[in-house]
Amino acid sequence: MKFNFKIQPFQTEAVDSIVRVFNGQPKQDRVTYRRDVGAVEKVPLQIFAAAEADDETGYRNEAVKLDDAQLLKNIRQIQAERNIKLSPSLVKELGAVSLDVEMETGTGKTYVYIKTMFEMHAHYGWSKFIVVVPSVAIREGVKKSFEITQEHFMELYGKKARFFVYNSANLHQLDEFSQNSGINVMIINIQAFASSLKEDGRSKEARIIYSQRDEFASRRPIDVIKANRPIIILDEPQKMGGAATQNALKNNFNPLFSLNYSATHKTSHNLVYVLDALDAFQKRLVKKIQVKGFDIKNLRGTDKYLYLAEIVVDSRKPPRARLEFEVKHSGGIKRETHLLNTGDSIFVASQKLEQYQDLSIIEIDPVHSAITFSNGDILTVGEALGNVNENDIRRIQIRETIISHFEKEEALFQSGIKCLSLFFIDEVAKYRQYGEDGAELLGEYGQVFEQEYTAALNERLTLFDPPYQTYLRDIAVADTHRGYFSIDKQGHVVDSALKRGSEFYDDISAYDLILKNKERLLSFDEPTRFIFSHSALREGWDNPNVFQICTLKHSDNAAAKRQEVGRGLRLCVNRTGDRQDLDVCGETLVHDVNKLTVIASESYAGFVADLQSKIREDLYERPTKASIEYFTGKTINAGEQTVELNERQARMIYQYLTRNNYIDVDDNILPAYREAKESGTLAKLPDELAPLENGIHTLVQGIFDPAVLNEMVEDGHDTKVKDNPLNANFHKKEFQDLWKAINHRYAYIVEFDSAELIEKSAAALNANLFVTELKYVTTIGEQNAGVDIDVTATRTSKLKHAQVSSVRYDLIGKIAEETTLTRRSVAAVLKSLVPNKFYMFSQNPEEFIQKVAEEINKQKAAVVVEHISYQPSAEQPYTQDIFNMSKSSQEYAKAFSAKRAIQDYVFTDGAAEKSTERKFAEELDTAAEVVVYAKLPRGPKGFYIPTPVGNYSPDWAIAFKKGTVKHIFFIAETKGTMDSLNLRPIEQEKISCAKKLFNEISTAGVKYHDVDSYQSLLNVMQTL
Repeated sequence: MKFNFKIQPFQTEAVDSIVRVFNGQPKQDRVTYRRDVGAVEKVPLQIFAAAEADDETGYRNEAVKLDDAQLLKNIRQIQAERNIKLSPSLVKELGAVSLDVEMETGTGKTYVYIKTMFEMHAHYGWSKFIVVVPSVAIREGVKKSFEITQEHFMELYGKKARFFVYNSANLHQLDEFSQNSGINVMIINIQAFASSLKEDGRSKEARIIYSQRDEFASRRPIDVIKANRPIIILDEPQKMGGAATQNALKNNFNPLFSLNYSATHKTSHNLVYVLDALDAFQKRLVKKIQVKGFDIKNLRGTDKYLYLAEIVVDSRKPPRARLEFEVKHSGGIKRETHLLNTGDSIFVASQKLEQYQDLSIIEIDPVHSAITFSNGDILTVGEALGNVNENDIRRIQIRETIISHFEKEEALFQSGIKCLSLFFIDEVAKYRQYGEDGAELLGEYGQVFEQEYTAALNERLTLFDPPYQTYLRDIAVADTHRGYFSIDKQGHVVDSALKRGSEFYDDISAYDLILKNKERLLSFDEPTRFIFSHSALREGWDNPNVFQICTLKHSDNAAAKRQEVGRGLRLCVNRTGDRQDLDVCGETLVHDVNKLTVIASESYAGFVADLQSKIREDLYERPTKASIEYFTGKTINAGEQTVELNERQARMIYQYLTRNNYIDVDDNILPAYREAKESGTLAKLPDELAPLENGIHTLVQGIFDPAVLNEMVEDGHDTKVKDNPLNANFHKKEFQDLWKAINHRYAYIVEFDSAELIEKSAAALNANLFVTELKYVTTIGEQNAGVDIDVTATRTSKLKHAQVSSVRYDLIGKIAEETTLTRRSVAAVLKSLVPNKFYMFSQNPEEFIQKVAEEINKQKAAVVVEHISYQPSAEQPYTQDIFNMSKSSQEYAKAFSAKRAIQDYVFTDGAAEKSTERKFAEELDTAAEVVVYAKLPRGPKGFYIPTPVGNYSPDWAIAFKKGTVKHIFFIAETKGTMDSLNLRPIEQEKISCAKKLFNEISTAGVKYHDVDSYQSLLNVMQTL
């Protein structure tokens, strides 16, 4: 398999933030210089042309032409738009400016800075980059990223980046780095930097790079690097020392400027983009974290052993408890797990062991995941009591990891997603040992794993679907787990040694094995599904398909916990390399599919408290109060324009929040605001602020609310509904008639007149196009009586970009590429622009091209929806199997126990306790007019309508009683608002397509509309 990459908006924003810092910088296609080729033997007669390697031409990065004032102005403009604290001054630690990009682990920062290189080259002609990383692990990961994205960026930009890992033994690569005019990247880890690039260093590597080498034509390699004026990219700069490292980079590389990428910056520079843990979670860019913690509960000095594994909920039976306890057999006492009902005696089930005398279950509570015993003791899921030691807890952890793995793997298998689990252990000997003859032997954890895996598999095998059963039967237990550790000189795996004076482990061999086989690990042909590691995988490695992380060791280090969790945060991919993200799964399913279960070695509360404290510590410095001061001066978007809020507007926003009880007396955001935002019932803003609504609510949501941290993590021991089959309601005639009417698959055709698109695009551009005029500041200074220079004058001038730049822009071709229109159509649009709008091209060509393309695409989408038509496709109709397409467990406490639905439990969207969907489901279930209804399953295997802007899944299918309403069959979409102005354009277009299909094209008597309540459904029905 290979990874498939796509352009994601948040990554484009991060790239754009860097590129726009240099707005006004003229593009130079090729800045050449005479490259130092060293001492070359003179030849009297050249018969053949000089070889390319002897060419004296070199290509270096053009200098930054903008002065400090213009750079700072650009930075502050970007910060204002992104709600980032404004920089008071320009930070110039490395070159003209040092810029920070903050991105949460698992969101693709390596992809972002590779894309940034291509954009920098496209906009400004810069082509020389050096990536500095803190470890061999990350270095290999970066190299791997360059390899697997090469084809993707070739498709986007029509060129490849040349990259290499610095090695003092391969100095010819430096010549190639200098000589090539395309994008060239040198990757170096800080250990190699420290040993090779320390001036006056005694190491062999240092002597090579700082001395004139005979094999390098009597040149100093360091001078060849410096001549290129490279752009320095620091990956995880917080791990690469302080001022000494910065000075060494500055002196050795002569950088043009530097870019710093990390999730946890320790030293602040000029920050231009933030995507922290909170943002990444709320935007569904990383997995949701589920934690299974374990507690030892000693009650009344008892020595009886009990462990509550789970509460099992089944619509056909009362709740049952899966309890582990000791059972007497003829061969001795063994610990076994049994499924027990309310009233069952533990004494009887244990074959009358005395310690369980008079002990029985009197209550099973699925809501609180707990059972109550006859002696008054209460045990919650994940708790063990009695004679429990550390080995017992480790066995329970391994067992729970295997159980979680099986639960997720079956559902993921159906979607072609390989499931992996990762164990962190405290010492290698507990997993693998060696006999006297050197043969590998299983350690304690390896033996326990194979015992528990075999037991869990045998217990569940007949419950699984046949294809999944076949897959499991073909994997030998010994082949499905492997350990990745350091290797000693005898070839034995060893504990990773911490290098003196370093925080990095000597795990190079393990890193190489893992990183070079990431694709193989994701293949179903590779039997490895469970990975044991000592420290090799703690940093520099992640795999998108890690779904379980088990920590078989105790740690009080909150940073280590977050680091370990980070190995599994990346969104998963399927067997064809497609990431299962928001676009593929939809907002409802993305966190059902992408859920990382952490099986901790401590209590849930303890683990989560440590994890959240570290997340909070690492969060970007967010505002905490909704004060007038916070809103004053903030810049927000209002259509194509940006608006800076004045004090009066800020006061009005504050009064709006106060009047609607959205903030408390201390200006903290209350849950009422978040619930209203979630359910779409926010109070209307004053008319004067209405045009700024989206920007204002974005500012409010930017205020830190500690409650959001609780949404990021859920308790893995909460009772789940594991099976939700179709019930008798599905077979009612009313629903069968409705189902036959809607279960067809459709294809769409779009035919529209190009002249219409040209006319609408030109009209919109003439009305709305605005391009910023570039300016630069000239500062004049004179030396005073001393050695200082005093500023005597400044002058602000317009930058006539097209006149300064040596680049000829293919204006029509670039817009045609961005809009997928013909050159003729683009030319027709541009010819229709009024002169003052077309003149904006000369003021700022890049922004002009970008905004014209955006507006044409917007008009194209609108025209497409207007002219769409549907017809039945040749595909087979939907079957009832789509309602059971996913067996992933869902929380019982959040389930709605329904009477009129086609399944016993209805799971609604929204985090609010009474979300729009939840209230709508409850209204459907009690409405006298409703016979039966269904929550339509979403996602690629669910019910959807194809549209030009992506597949669309409506929410509900409803059958009404004849004679009670105007239309018997109805498809509904529940939205928090029916105001189209409050919906995203893509949502509006999808809804418009659904209306076309059901209300205009279909003759099956089914009607469709978006609604915000059951009453609004009844009202809108009368208008259709």
